[in-house]
Amino acid sequence: MKLYFATIAVLCFSSACVPAQSVLTLKAALGNGLENYETIKARNNYLKAAEKNLALSRREYVPNLTVSAQQDYGTVNGQNGPLYGFNGLGVASSGLPLPNQNWNAGFGALYLANINWEFFNFGRTAERIKTAKSAYRTEEDHLEQEKFQHQIKAAAAYLNLLTAQYLAKSQRRNLERATTIKNITAARAKNGLLAGVDTSIANSEVSSAKIAYLKALNLEQEQNARLAVLMGLPPEPWMDSSFVTKIPTLSPDAALNEKNHPLLKYYQGRVNVSQAEWRLSRRFGYPSFLLFGVIQTRGSGFTAGYTQDQSLYTKGYAEGVKPTRGNFLLGIGMNWNLTGIYRGDAQAGAAHFKLQAAQNEYDLVRRQLTAESLLSDQRLKNAMETYNEAPMQMKAAAEAYIQKSALFKNGLASMVDVTQALYALNRAEADRDVAYINVWQALLLKAAAIGDITWFTNEF
Repeated sequence: MKLYFATIAVLCFSSACVPAQSVLTLKAALGNGLENYETIKARNNYLKAAEKNLALSRREYVPNLTVSAQQDYGTVNGQNGPLYGFNGLGVASSGLPLPNQNWNAGFGALYLANINWEFFNFGRTAERIKTAKSAYRTEEDHLEQEKFQHQIKAAAAYLNLLTAQYLAKSQRRNLERATTIKNITAARAKNGLLAGVDTSIANSEVSSAKIAYLKALNLEQEQNARLAVLMGLPPEPWMDSSFVTKIPTLSPDAALNEKNHPLLKYYQGRVNVSQAEWRLSRRFGYPSFLLFGVIQTRGSGFTAGYTQDQSLYTKGYAEGVKPTRGNFLLGIGMNWNLTGIYRGDAQAGAAHFKLQAAQNEYDLVRRQLTAESLLSDQRLKNAMETYNEAPMQMKAAAEAYIQKSALFKNGLASMVDVTQALYALNRAEADRDVAYINVWQALLLKAAAIGDITWFTNEF
């Protein structure tokens, strides 16, 4: 029986029927999807962004080095009294507090270099780097699971399209048989050997068969368009059906590998990121220790005697911006926002619940994959049983149709008998055509459940 089915499948999809240059193989479809699908490209860019964020988190430990230079023109009137530069909006003019306002103006300059290093903050910087590393690894896992999921989707779409093409061919053969019966019926009715109602029934069967064929073509076109989207390429007219003329080698020891399953690795990565964020949030209430240093030089068009004689200044630019005085400053400091302890407690609580949520999602996916693995085993078993039964069903239906057709031609069977035999043959052909593909689809479901696409692709 297996040889009978394989022979029919090869005849239906031989190289004589399909031009070799237009055949799209399953491996080519998977490769095109990984190369062209926009979601895969997006995940690659997200991974590159995570890599840059990791580099940024490492560079945040580098001391801040600021270089500043300014050249100004203005007055230097001074006045005793308090002054607060609100949001940095204040004039830092300095000079003698004179009894009256004057408008003596000259050039001045300030040249400054400042270094500021938060050298110890109770591990916040290290935890930020760890968090960035976890986020980067999660993006790597996300990319891999996206590739894995896309390959599963593309392979499923390929098999669905192949099934649709098989069904379309089956419906076309059914239409041809119905048309043949109609022609025979019309000829016999014209000669008065059959009643006119038999012709009407035959015409109805032809119309029904044609509608079924058109529906099958619509399904084929829909599946072709879906596969084209997943590949990122225009639709291909023909699929490679050579591998479905045999059943795959089944490995009974294949089981879910929680450590290597792409989807579980991704969700475990989300748990790791949440753990890193939780550890980081617990350190926000600690102080920071800083080293800082400043060196500056100043230039001014107002001389040292200006405090006694307000005429001792120059309006010259070169004299005003020439540095003449310098200062430096070195120090160590501590910065501790005490209310950060209060805020950090709430932030750590939120991070803790986020961690719990990530763990819940991981557990859910793990249970789903375990259930799918068991389901795929049962589907493989059922598909194999269907595969064994389909040739026998096809043989019996074909023999019944041939018998009823012969009896009908000799006036020993009615049109209803032939119609029922035609239905049975059409159904048997459809079951036969998809029997092999159902085994491959069950194998694909198993590969998706255990997280190893090569367990499927290595079979062809």
